[in-house]
Amino acid sequence: MSKIAIDTSVAPVPRSALVAGLAIAIAGAVLFSTKAVVAKLLYRYHIDAVTLIAFRMLFSLPVFAGVAIWKMRTQPPLSVRDRWRLVGLGLVGYYLSSYLDFLGLQYISVGLERLILFLTPTFVLLITAVFLKRRIGAAQWLALGLSYCGIVLVFVHDLGAGAGSIVTGSLLVLGSAVAYAAYLLGTGEMVRRIGSLRLVAYAMCVSSVACIAQFFILRPASLLVQPLQVYGLSLVNGIFCTIFPVFMTMIAVQRIGAPVASQAGMIGPVSTLFLGWAILGEPITAVQLAGTGLVLAGIYLLSLKKN
Repeated sequence: MSKIAIDTSVAPVPRSALVAGLAIAIAGAVLFSTKAVVAKLLYRYHIDAVTLIAFRMLFSLPVFAGVAIWKMRTQPPLSVRDRWRLVGLGLVGYYLSSYLDFLGLQYISVGLERLILFLTPTFVLLITAVFLKRRIGAAQWLALGLSYCGIVLVFVHDLGAGAGSIVTGSLLVLGSAVAYAAYLLGTGEMVRRIGSLRLVAYAMCVSSVACIAQFFILRPASLLVQPLQVYGLSLVNGIFCTIFPVFMTMIAVQRIGAPVASQAGMIGPVSTLFLGWAILGEPITAVQLAGTGLVLAGIYLLSLKKN
């Protein structure tokens, strides 16, 4: 997912630095959103979600492992409790969430997938309200209402392409968004103690090992032999749609702060909609644009509330 669990505030920055930070945040959001398009292209070579995510992690693991080793050598060791928490967070936030997302992409359009994933902040809000008993204000209810109206609009519109598959795919991606929301809630306190770079590197290593192990448990090793195009697209998926967005988002947060960086990330659903049209030939309709606008408006109101 494109959002990184970072709780960082920054002092006012010069306009040039703000523009540079915004550019990095937008580029990171677009790159991360592109993973849905790359997944659709990979599915054309008749590989499944288990194989797809394994290749993605095989190409990205060396970088995250390198960062993790560097942090292990330069930072104090983690407590046993923190180690187990990181294992759990890695399994929920980057393994389960990514796996459900790629499964869902086999059934729904990249535009609908990105819109559902973009509801993650609303799931964070709902989880805190239900389980942590925090009150939801009127403005937040309005933001939630706008976001879910937009999703329903696009969902109903896409049902015409196949009701059963659309429902299945939407539920899988919905599960992905809920899993990532749980991950974000679980990382809040740890980020302040161990740092976002260290947390993400460790969590990604856990997720990568789980995804690769899942492949060897469920699939024959012979499936590692694929056409050259699969390796090329998987390399793009691992580097440009995973590694780059993670570090670009963190750099942007350091420069312009988490609230502004998260608002810049709102370009994600829009970019996916147009990338799906340009690369995959998925149509763009007035209903999809209206639904996208409602979701973006709702998330924007929610982000203003957090500032």
